[in-house]
Amino acid sequence: MPITTLVLIPAKQAEIAQTTQYTAPALTKVVIDKFTGMNDAAVPVTLSINLVASGGAAGAGNLIVKTRTLAAGEAYTFPEVVGHAMEAGGFISTIASAATSITIAASGRSIT
Repeated sequence: MPITTLVLIPAKQAEIAQTTQYTAPALTKVVIDKFTGMNDAAVPVTLSINLVASGGAAGAGNLIVKTRTLAAGEAYTFPEVVGHAMEAGGFISTIASAATSITIAASGRSIT
């Protein structure tokens, strides 16, 4: 079973609409090793994170982090997400409370 480290979400700004950030490829399981958010705004901003099974949609049933407030200038590593696994077709979805405020990044391992 080959295991490959990979960037799941290259550093980018989280959107203010529910947005798919990464989808696990076919015939692959993915484990999230690191998920970071950094609030570059001068005010607190929230971020929510969903881990959605293949064929599903982001909603209350797969919400892992609900409106976690990041203070101005705060970086947070989201231990609530680290260690979770996704089957092929599963995806990470996020929503921020303000545009161009929170930079997110994630890395992990794929198992084929």
